[in-house]
Amino acid sequence: MSIPAEIQTELEMAQAARAVGNEGRARVCARRAAGLAARDFLNRQSITPGRPAQGNPRNSSAYETLQTLAAFPGLAPHLRQAALHLTMRVSGEFQLPAGIDLIAEANQLIGGLI
Repeated sequence: MSIPAEIQTELEMAQAARAVGNEGRARVCARRAAGLAARDFLNRQSITPGRPAQGNPRNSSAYETLQTLAAFPGLAPHLRQAALHLTMRVSGEFQLPAGIDLIAEANQLIGGLI
């Protein structure tokens, strides 16, 4: 199955940001790409991402959508772990724990949901 253009664009922007040393932007784009795939998956399951009081589900952030996905019953453990990594907060030095690559995590999650 092919990746929707909007998701593919975010992944390409993540790679481009990493290539020029902007890891913060790379993380943001990776999260947005994964959030779009998660939103699509949850919509197919008739689940509204984010908090219901927010109104329009299209306004839920990628972060909230990924949190909703991580709590989805029956989600494969490796996809749940990817969603949890994608919602991790960076340290005060703007770092994630060693070995966590959000672009790789986003690609894994997208591949498992689409």
